[in-house]
Amino acid sequence: MDLFDLNGNEERAKPLAERMRANNLNEFIGQKHIVAEGCLLRRAIASDRLGSCIFWGPPGTGKTTLANIIASTTHADFIKLNAVQAGVADVKKAAEQARDTLKMYGRRTYLMLDECHRFNKTQSDSLLPAIEQGTIIFIGSTTENPYASMTPAIVSRCRVFEFRELSEEDIEGALKRALSDRRKGLGEYAAEAEEAALKHIARTAGGDLRTAYNALELAVLTTPPRADGKIFITLGDAEQSIQRKALSYNEDGYYDYLSAFCKSLRGSDANAALYYAMRLIEGGCDPMTIARRLTVHASEDVGMADPQALVVATSAMYAFEKIGYPEGLIPLSNAIVYVCEAPKSNAACAAFHAALDDAREVRDDSGVPPYLKDNTFGDAKTKAQSAGYRYPHDYAEGYVEQQYLPEKLKDRVYYVPKDIGFEKTVKELRKLKGKK
Repeated sequence: MDLFDLNGNEERAKPLAERMRANNLNEFIGQKHIVAEGCLLRRAIASDRLGSCIFWGPPGTGKTTLANIIASTTHADFIKLNAVQAGVADVKKAAEQARDTLKMYGRRTYLMLDECHRFNKTQSDSLLPAIEQGTIIFIGSTTENPYASMTPAIVSRCRVFEFRELSEEDIEGALKRALSDRRKGLGEYAAEAEEAALKHIARTAGGDLRTAYNALELAVLTTPPRADGKIFITLGDAEQSIQRKALSYNEDGYYDYLSAFCKSLRGSDANAALYYAMRLIEGGCDPMTIARRLTVHASEDVGMADPQALVVATSAMYAFEKIGYPEGLIPLSNAIVYVCEAPKSNAACAAFHAALDDAREVRDDSGVPPYLKDNTFGDAKTKAQSAGYRYPHDYAEGYVEQQYLPEKLKDRVYYVPKDIGFEKTVKELRKLKGKK
């Protein structure tokens, strides 16, 4: 066996998801909102002018793949670290290597950091000088919201690109290519799959292409060939490989049941909401889909009429995530009943939409009132302006009348509480304060 055979064996030993990684932007799957022709990120990669950035999104959506594409298409060097394993010493070593490469060869260095939200402040601070000086172009990859999970000093120096779950169509197309690709995929097995099998894997993968690839590979490798030597993947094989039942209703039926569940929550019918939730779950729907919808409706339809509804819903979602099926359905059902029986108000949701419209459409040159601005590092003029701020706790009831909105929006009223549940109390408190 020669060296080339050994290399071939090593390549074939890699998981399908690794073998099928895109090598260029034309092969890249999904994320059209950031890598389609003409988009900023694609132009920056093509012109080799990409600055420090963070790729944020769910697993299996192409974050690492896109970073590898950048590494292969740019003229810069590329260093890859994992935040779980790398320490301050590793970061300093990478920065020194990048500095030497820039001095000796005039080449920049990309530092790809997987799980970058795991970096603590000390580790982040060790990386900051290299980013500021341009010695390193940082590419972070994370499944966590970087604005909440990462050091602000790093995030403020990066452009954040949000990755979205892949569509079922994207995943199904990728699975078909993997079946036919003899070089990188499963083409050598002469495998075929029912359309329903591929659709099931694509639907239940939850937008995660890696999960879909793993399920397809498992199905192909464990299904015995027929008499003609071909492997044929049925819906049953797909269900077993991804460990989820196929929906016992068509796609239209799925969305009808989901719509009925949501409207039953809004309509305060606990019996109907429980039935539709269990019908969906027994039919193959991921219970976390129910939990996520429940959490949204706890704010959208209950809102401030009973603020505890959101607490109950999110607690049930967390409980199911930790306990799993089937015991996790007990706290989930409890939360469904709570949200149904709670008083209903969409006032907070309506306030959100009204404020969002103004944030997008109204441009106010006056900006934040001077007395509300941060004066921590301000000059004498800024400090003098901020002196007009009235500290609410210096007044009775911890409240004092004061303009908080910008001048152009000063008379806007977004949140109007209703006479129901806790909102009735909010309304009464507002009247005592003389507020609208």
